[in-house]
Amino acid sequence: MRYEKALVWLRNDLRWEDNLTIKKATELAKTILPVYCLDPRQFGPGDFGLQKTGVHRARFLLETLRDLQEQIAAKGGKLLFLRGHPEKEIPALAREIGAGVICFSQEVTGEEIQVEEALEKEAWQHGIATESYWQATLFHIDDLPFPVNQLPEVFTRFRKECEKMASVRPLETMTEPVRFAIVPETISNKLPDLQELGYDQAAQEPAGDMPFKGGSSAAWKRLNHYFWKTAALADYKNTRNGLLGADYSSKFSPWLALGALSPRQIYWEIRRFESEKTKNQSTYWLIFELIWRDFFRLMAKKHGNRIFQLAGIQDKSGYRKEDREVFSKWSAGKTGIPFIDANMRELNQTGFMSNRGRQLVASFLVNDLEIDWRWGAAYFEQQLIDYDPCSNWGNWMYIAGVGNDPRSDRYFNILLQAKKYDPQGEYIARWIPELAKLTGFDRHIPFQLSSKTLKKRGVKLENDYPVPLVSPENWSI
Repeated sequence: MRYEKALVWLRNDLRWEDNLTIKKATELAKTILPVYCLDPRQFGPGDFGLQKTGVHRARFLLETLRDLQEQIAAKGGKLLFLRGHPEKEIPALAREIGAGVICFSQEVTGEEIQVEEALEKEAWQHGIATESYWQATLFHIDDLPFPVNQLPEVFTRFRKECEKMASVRPLETMTEPVRFAIVPETISNKLPDLQELGYDQAAQEPAGDMPFKGGSSAAWKRLNHYFWKTAALADYKNTRNGLLGADYSSKFSPWLALGALSPRQIYWEIRRFESEKTKNQSTYWLIFELIWRDFFRLMAKKHGNRIFQLAGIQDKSGYRKEDREVFSKWSAGKTGIPFIDANMRELNQTGFMSNRGRQLVASFLVNDLEIDWRWGAAYFEQQLIDYDPCSNWGNWMYIAGVGNDPRSDRYFNILLQAKKYDPQGEYIARWIPELAKLTGFDRHIPFQLSSKTLKKRGVKLENDYPVPLVSPENWSI
C-alpha cells in the first residue's frame, strides 16, 4: 500500500459489490473514504430549453445514494455527500482529510471527461495522485479484439467479433473487512431531498405498473424476481416488446444507468440461470442487449461529441423543424395519435417507457413531425430514470438515420405497430383514460370513427382528446 488514505469518488458506479474502483482503492491505501458529489449543473437547465434532470431521475438517484449509504454504514463506514463542482470539491476534500490519492471510474462523454481532466489537474497541483478505472461495460476495453479507433461501425460485426475473441471478466471481490477513514466532524454529511434540489416533493411518486426504487438492494430484488422467482428470463425474447405489466422485460436499465447493478453481475447470473434452469434464445438475448449497451458506449468514446450533433456520426446534412408548439404537444402526449400519446404519458408519469415505445415515439418525432431529433434525445435525458448518454443519444441517432444503422429508412407505421403490439387497445385505456370508453382497436383510431360512434361512446374529439397533428392516411393497416 502506497497511501494512508484514498478518496473514492463515486459517479455512475453506485454499488459496493463488483466495484473495481473501490477494490483498487483498498489495495492502494490503508483506509478509504467514499464520496459522492451532487453537481448543480446536473440539476439545472439543459439543452433546448429543457431541464437536465427531471424529478423522476432525481428521485431515483437519491434513493440509490441512500441505499448505498446504508450499505456502507453497515460495514462501519460513511458515504460522504458534497454539493458543488466535483473538480473543485473532491480535491478540496482530499486535502482536508489528507488523502494521497483519488480513485474514480472513467466516463466517455464530453462533459464528464472535462470534469475528470479538471479534477486531475487540480489534484496534481496539490500533490494528490489520481487513479481511474474502466468498468462500465460487459467486455473490458482492454479485452476488445480491436482498438477503439478501429471499432466496427455496424453492431453485428462488433458483436460477432467480441463473442468470438473476447471474454467477460469475473466479478471483482474484496477482502473484508475494509478499513474506512475517519471523517472529521467539521464535514457536513447530509443527503439533500428533492425539495432542496429544487423539485416539487409532491411529484416524486411514479404511477407505473412497476414501482422502480433506486439502489442495488432493489436491483437485486428485481433480478431475483425476474430470474429465480418467476423464471421470466426464459421467455424474454418473446415478451420483450410488451407494453403492460412488470415482467415483459427485465427492466434492469435504471440500475445499470447509475451502476447500482453492473453488466457483469447480470451476465454471470444469466450463466448461473442457464446452468441451473434453462439455456435458450431468451437467455442469450439478454446478453445480446448488454452487448448493444457496450457498443453504444464505445461508439461514444470513438466519436466524441459528434453523437450530440444534428448530423450525427454520419455527417448527414439536413434541415429539421424547430417548432416549439408541435414539440410541446409531442412531449405532453397530445399529438392526437393515441399510441404515441400513451407512451409519452407513461414516460411523463413514471420516468420509464418500453423499448418498443421509445422507437415509435422517436420515429414519429423525427419522421412524421420532422422535428430536430436532438430535442427528443434531450427530453429523454430529462425524463428517463434509466438515462445513459451513450445509449440514449446512440439510439436517437439510429432512428434519425445519422448513427450506426445500416438502413436509412428506419420509419414505423404507427397504426401497424399498434395492431401488432396492442390490438385491443389495453395500453391506450391504461394511459389515456378519456379513450377507454371506446372498445378494442377503436381506441387507436378515434379520428377514423364516425360522429355517431363517438357520440354513442361519449367521446368528443378536440374536447376530450385532440385531433391528429399529422394525417394518418400514410399508415395503411
